[in-house]
Amino acid sequence: MLNAKLLYATSARIGGSGLDSVALESLRASHRAGFLKRAIAFDNRQREIPSALIRSLRAHPVRLLSFLDKPHYYGAKKHYLDWIAARELSRGDYTIFHGWSGECVRTLRAACRRGIPSLIEIPTWHRNKGKHKPTKTKSERERDAATGLQRIFNNMLVSRQQVLEEYDLATLILVLSEKAAETFLAAGIPEKKLFRHSRGVDVERFMPAEKPPEIFRAVFVGALIKRKGVHHLLEAWRRLNLRNAELVLVGSVHDEIKPALHEFVGENVRVAGFAANTQDFYRAASVHIFPSSCEGSAKATYEAAACGLPQITTRESGDIVIDGVNGLIIPPENPDALADAISKLYVDPDLRARMGAASRQRVVEHFTWEHFRNRLLAAYRAALQA
Repeated sequence: MLNAKLLYATSARIGGSGLDSVALESLRASHRAGFLKRAIAFDNRQREIPSALIRSLRAHPVRLLSFLDKPHYYGAKKHYLDWIAARELSRGDYTIFHGWSGECVRTLRAACRRGIPSLIEIPTWHRNKGKHKPTKTKSERERDAATGLQRIFNNMLVSRQQVLEEYDLATLILVLSEKAAETFLAAGIPEKKLFRHSRGVDVERFMPAEKPPEIFRAVFVGALIKRKGVHHLLEAWRRLNLRNAELVLVGSVHDEIKPALHEFVGENVRVAGFAANTQDFYRAASVHIFPSSCEGSAKATYEAAACGLPQITTRESGDIVIDGVNGLIIPPENPDALADAISKLYVDPDLRARMGAASRQRVVEHFTWEHFRNRLLAAYRAALQA
């Protein structure tokens, strides 16, 4: 048990899917260890952790601004969360703070003033994505020079400068993959400040099927957007024109991908749209393909591995796949390499079976939610000792 009093703040909800499930498992770790003092979130959808420990902002005043576009509305929500959390940390008897990148700069300032160690969670990469950028770009200088209502409107956004300040203020930065860590090191963040974390998966919900499908079925699970390489996958699939094969795309369809869907979707491509029962799609598939160019650590790769699927993915998607062991790693934005990898698995069912078994074993041994909680507790210890 840690001798600590934790304040946890997130713009997610406690309980649900995606980052909501990450928030719940994070609180489970600290609550079961006996040091969760308060959590602040935008809703509470669970009953395991006493509601007295969770302040829900579900009825927040920022809802009056819901007519705004997403960047401004969500930015305003994050600023409001930060204001509430900073006030709580300044008034309460806390010894450690855990927040999320882009929504806790005021709270981290308060933590530094009081000498309270802190962690921030990074869902993807360093804000500069490993590239050199000036302190302020031309557009950022123009933003800061705005006056009147435009200045108020601009201040609703989460600025790059805010996020970079959070990196400096935090005691530890939780990064989800080797590639993500590289982007922080490239920006000059000391390695000792980075703590390698990983997500988890429910290995009871995500289980292998009893037998493989009768056809070669590839599945992609995630938002249908260009960053995740969906257009390259469609191009490679059309080029291969495989017999007795099907590509299934599971996820919300975004406008930017609609031209590629119009061009490439044919009889052997099915767009399933958003689905809550993603485990059913994995279990009906032969392989999971996730050719993203930028992720923290894609939860779909955990889920597919738990369902015993070989995967074709990129280093940019996370560290679940070990090339040649439980899947194939290809460069991002490379339809040729993607087509070659699909062909390799298409012609070799024994290879698919070996890699699928290795996928399941790797997740069970390293990436359950229990592993996640134990890693997070280790991060709290490291922050308190820093």
